[in-house]
Amino acid sequence: MKKIYFASLGCDKNLVDAEHCLYALADEGYSFTDVPEEAQVIIVNSCCFIADAMEESINTILSLSRFKTEGSCQALLVMGCLAQRFSDEFQKELPEVDALVGTSAYDKLPAILRSVLDGKPEQAILSPSRTPLHKGRLRTGILPYAYLKIAEGCDKHCTYCIIPKIRGSYRSFPMEDLLAEAKQLVDSGVRELLLVAQETTMYGTDLYGKKSLVTLLQKLSEFPDLYWIRILYAYPEEITLELAQEIARNPKVCHYIDIPIQHCNDTILKQMGRRTNKKELEEKIALLRETIPDLCIRTTLISGFPGETEEQHQELLEFLQAQKFDRVGVFPYSKEEGTAAASFRFQIEDAVKNRRREELMQLQQEISLEKNRQLVSHVLPCLVEGRVGGDHGYAARSYRDAPDVDGLVFFDGEREYMSGEDVLLRVTGSNAYDLVASIQE
Repeated sequence: MKKIYFASLGCDKNLVDAEHCLYALADEGYSFTDVPEEAQVIIVNSCCFIADAMEESINTILSLSRFKTEGSCQALLVMGCLAQRFSDEFQKELPEVDALVGTSAYDKLPAILRSVLDGKPEQAILSPSRTPLHKGRLRTGILPYAYLKIAEGCDKHCTYCIIPKIRGSYRSFPMEDLLAEAKQLVDSGVRELLLVAQETTMYGTDLYGKKSLVTLLQKLSEFPDLYWIRILYAYPEEITLELAQEIARNPKVCHYIDIPIQHCNDTILKQMGRRTNKKELEEKIALLRETIPDLCIRTTLISGFPGETEEQHQELLEFLQAQKFDRVGVFPYSKEEGTAAASFRFQIEDAVKNRRREELMQLQQEISLEKNRQLVSHVLPCLVEGRVGGDHGYAARSYRDAPDVDGLVFFDGEREYMSGEDVLLRVTGSNAYDLVASIQE
């Protein structure tokens, strides 16, 4: 049977899609290789959320297309957001691509591949609001954590975001399907599940007529071998007291939440199409911290949104200083074709957007350093990631650290520690991003 080289780009939600597709392809008898020269089939799971992601996807496609002449590749397929968004342009600009598979047609990938290999190329660009069926999931690594995608699409329609057009309306996945997938992951050795969607807080509203994230958390926590559950992408206006209380009292739910606020100025928030204002943000953050005193809050901000003045930027800096978020990511505004904000007046120069980003990140670095110093002498439960820097050096993550985006806790071990093992570590040192610790006896 033919070998497939599969490249998945973009976000963690894209990775989950890729693992579902890998399972379906393996079920058809295909095998996989990490060497593109050996592959008879190359599949790129693309991203186009912002300009940099689109450029990376296009460059990856062009780079891998050479194996149609220099290697064994008989079929080059592109799936995902870029395929959905620019399907018409692909035929003109990238004739090297044999077929496209849109964001709601992943279950058709094996059939599309068969048709391409049979010399009858087809493609599947279906309505982005269609929900494909998932048979199972083939993990791409042996990490002790995995992302559990609980919903697809988004109904928010923020003016800067193209996602609703390429991913469709909000659709929750049935709870029984998620629990079956979670069991498969935990049985395979996963000790931490990270709940992801374009927005996790609205889970269940379309299926069950009410927000059901709390119920899902309770059911997931019943898996005895699951150590942590982490919530990402929780929109502030949808966070309830019930959810905060569940995080506080459920021992398996990390006292950590990712809340993308994007800005704090009321005018900018309104122009972004956000459904909250500065006062409401302050109240929601206060509610969370009052209910969960040791909560770690991550947020994301956009610098240089069209029309943002220096005064509004300064207001955001002051808000950052006042709120002292634990983790912050800042992204310069990306003008995306097809979004409302792309047509707004007073687009800001890249140099200004980048300078404002640097000012926000510099302030956050100081805040992070201060917060990490306050953790010295504290004992933190952690999950081991793996070895670093020699026989006795290890990296771990505390409840305050999501994979890939947050810091690590480094420690020396007298014995061998396995990836995914839980340990208690006493913090002995820190910098702005990482901690140094010792084993708590």
